Amino acid sequence: MNPLNALAARLLTVQTRNILLVALFIMLTGNAALFKRLAALYSLGTHFTPLLVSLSLFFTIATALFLLIVCQGKATRWVLAFFLIAASQAAYYMDNFGVIIDPVMLDNLLHTDKHEIAGLMSAGLLVRTVLFGLLPAWLVIKYTPSISDGFKSRLKLIGLLLVALLLLVAPLTAGYVNFIREHRVTRFYANPIYFSTSIIKYVGQALSRTEVKNLEKTAQDAVKLGNSKHHQLLVMVVGETGRFDRFSLNGYKRETNPELKKQAVVSFSNVASCGTSTGVSVPCMFSVLGRKEYNKDKALGMENALDVLAKNGVEVLWRDNNSDSKGVATRVKYEDFISPTLNPVCEGECRDIGMLSGLDKYIAARKDKDILIVLHQMGNHGPEYYRRYPKAFERFKPMCMTGELRNCSQAEIDNSYDNAILYTDYFLSQVIEFLKKYDDSYETAMFYVADHGESLGEHGFYLHAMPYAIAPKEQTHVPAVLWLGQHFGYTLEQVKPYIEAPLSHDDLFCTLLIGFKLDTQTCAAKKSWLMSNKNLN
Repeated sequence: MNPLNALAARLLTVQTRNILLVALFIMLTGNAALFKRLAALYSLGTHFTPLLVSLSLFFTIATALFLLIVCQGKATRWVLAFFLIAASQAAYYMDNFGVIIDPVMLDNLLHTDKHEIAGLMSAGLLVRTVLFGLLPAWLVIKYTPSISDGFKSRLKLIGLLLVALLLLVAPLTAGYVNFIREHRVTRFYANPIYFSTSIIKYVGQALSRTEVKNLEKTAQDAVKLGNSKHHQLLVMVVGETGRFDRFSLNGYKRETNPELKKQAVVSFSNVASCGTSTGVSVPCMFSVLGRKEYNKDKALGMENALDVLAKNGVEVLWRDNNSDSKGVATRVKYEDFISPTLNPVCEGECRDIGMLSGLDKYIAARKDKDILIVLHQMGNHGPEYYRRYPKAFERFKPMCMTGELRNCSQAEIDNSYDNAILYTDYFLSQVIEFLKKYDDSYETAMFYVADHGESLGEHGFYLHAMPYAIAPKEQTHVPAVLWLGQHFGYTLEQVKPYIEAPLSHDDLFCTLLIGFKLDTQTCAAKKSWLMSNKNLN
């Protein structure tokens, strides 16, 4: 036996051999997104070729080390099977949508309802899971022994691979330093290492959460100003996956807002979202914390804007045609319109317009109260944009008729997304028409803001939920529209000079309080959509 064969025999048991084979298999079949980004940074045939080859080998060896460490003893074959299946599915979404499987994405996944899950399923996902997940997992379970291999041989192999990593990095230290500093996002596509660390981080965050027994009070000094002849009736529309640049009100070349154009509205041009996912943006926008201070557990342990309003005599109703309120409406009246139980307008899926049903009766029962109605849209929830609107709104054709966006042309994706914006335009105009019926007897207003934007193929990205620090503007620059009735405390003419002012979800908390004429020191130094010279700075 030659020395190399002798060394291999001492280092490689059946278990460790299978671990290395699985690591190589996952790298070859589950890391197209990673290698694509590496190739875009360091092209073959240039002076960057050695670094590209070195980085590719580095990630492969790092994956092998990771699996050698987490796969131990009798559980080895089952752990390998898990990673094969999970990596095949993670790869599908990274390759097809450019998403990153981080703690925020995991939180979105775990809070996704059955309707959203159905929209994410596809033939491509099924084929990939079977070929690159289930089938190799079955082979691993069948041919990997359950008997634990030798600890010393495992330790020696790990040591050998660590030496190999050092030998890869040493000649190209400057290139690695630059990669670590400048291309952090590329490392997020390392499958399965990054999604595994994300799972650990997510579980750690979940275990550290404690049940909220005593909510932290917010804006306790809030007092009602003035003696208006009319009560307030405000509708807050929380949009879903709306892009600022796809509203014709904001200069988009297509007429996507034909109905809102007929209304006296203002569209704010410089509004930033708090997050890039519903799970972050919705609780954040109703929180007093703001994006920089926002923390999910902290926000859930504090009174939000709805709590403050309810505590000061405002009747609050949350109607949801999305997944849920993400903890915002826990202490106010909540109605689920995602199913035909309450929503009378369901054709394949329940439509946003159905949330207006029965509101006249609700208002009539509260004649002597200020009222806030929050309508949480399905909006442009992807990737199946073509499901988000009735057939009558199929204005832009041909459309992308699948959730596998990479199988559609850019024009087809744009058409289906823009049709869904058309339906939001119709829905918002109907909300305004509904409020006009009460314009003589109430101070009426409609606020609309999307929770986050959406990538539609720009830079190779699709959908949303990118880490905020690296998210493209398509995911963070959101549309915001305001309509005010004749008796409201502000007029559109007063607001119009400030429509280009820098605003964000951070400003919604005080906008709602000011809209209901609540004065508090909490909002003394904050901005709102209802701008004035004193709070603009």
